[in-house]
Amino acid sequence: MKNSLPMGRVFGIPLRMHWTVPLLVWLFGYSLGSRTLPASVPDRSGTVYGVAAAAGAVLLLGSLLAHEAAHAVTARKKGIPVQGITLWALGGVTEMGRPRAARAAFLVAVSGPAASLVVGAAAFGAGVGLDALTGWSVPAAVLVWLGWINAVLGVFNLLPAAPLDGGRVVQALMWWRTGDQDRAEQAAARSGQFLGAAMIAVGWLTLLQGTPGGAWLALIGLFVFFVAGMEHRRAGLAPALRGVPAAEAMSSPVETCPDWLTVDRCVQDVALHARHAVLPVLDFDGRPSGLLHLARLAKVPPAQREELRVRDVAVPLERCATCAPDDLLPDVLERMAPAAASIHVLVTDAGTLAGIITERDIARLLQRYALRRPAGR
Repeated sequence: MKNSLPMGRVFGIPLRMHWTVPLLVWLFGYSLGSRTLPASVPDRSGTVYGVAAAAGAVLLLGSLLAHEAAHAVTARKKGIPVQGITLWALGGVTEMGRPRAARAAFLVAVSGPAASLVVGAAAFGAGVGLDALTGWSVPAAVLVWLGWINAVLGVFNLLPAAPLDGGRVVQALMWWRTGDQDRAEQAAARSGQFLGAAMIAVGWLTLLQGTPGGAWLALIGLFVFFVAGMEHRRAGLAPALRGVPAAEAMSSPVETCPDWLTVDRCVQDVALHARHAVLPVLDFDGRPSGLLHLARLAKVPPAQREELRVRDVAVPLERCATCAPDDLLPDVLERMAPAAASIHVLVTDAGTLAGIITERDIARLLQRYALRRPAGR
């Protein structure tokens, strides 16, 4: 996910935090400190409510991390590669490979909601016990609030629609019963699109009636609808791409640009004549060093074009999707972030550029697959 900062590792898994996380912390902290705590524990100072709300928001963030960490740890135990965890305003995303068995898919799916429900029960019990044994009503109220939030999170995630965990559960059960993983993924994604559209509609109607929470519901629905749509398209790609090596899919030869050129020279000598929206860039030794998006190049102010080099505006190689010619295309796409907005994969062989894979190349493969497929199927 773009605009995310690395925050270390959890159980050896890279952790990133999206810029919207502070928004989440502020929103829930404000609601807790201005409404929930004054209603449940009245007659306290604003400082007490503020400190308690900040602590509650941080605890909530930790519980979201526990949810995603449960997915990631379970996936690794089942041999599924995990690329990382990203926390953001609507919860979190665990980037992982495609499960190879229905049982593994089921266990990974239920692990997150199970972790939320366990955390919720523990927090609720701790809050009730703390209030009864010590009379510390404010910390107890924060823990009870945390328990209810995690319970709602666990139950909501069990709704039977992808990309929610409940959709993954239904997908795994359907896969186990039919033996068709692609069909199961498409069905779960369609249900996700339906749920997302329903949430958007209900959210907007609620907002029009004067309830601000409707905007949050509509935003969550938009996310569900968007990701479910991408998953539906990805599931539809699977039969066409299965067994296809990257070398068969890539465009080659491909236009390139030296990374030591100034932006001005690149525009005049290369970009204006380019046939693609992206250009692989090469270093002095002819090895790939990154990927240049022409849209980003166009945003460089004219006054800076004679000073900046192509390498200064290109995406560095370590942040690009890469593969070898013999890598299978489904595995290559699986390693990309689930919510990647576009497909740009540099194909390298022994450190040299062999080609590039883009959406156009994928579309070409799909057309060939459709031509080979018998009529009526």
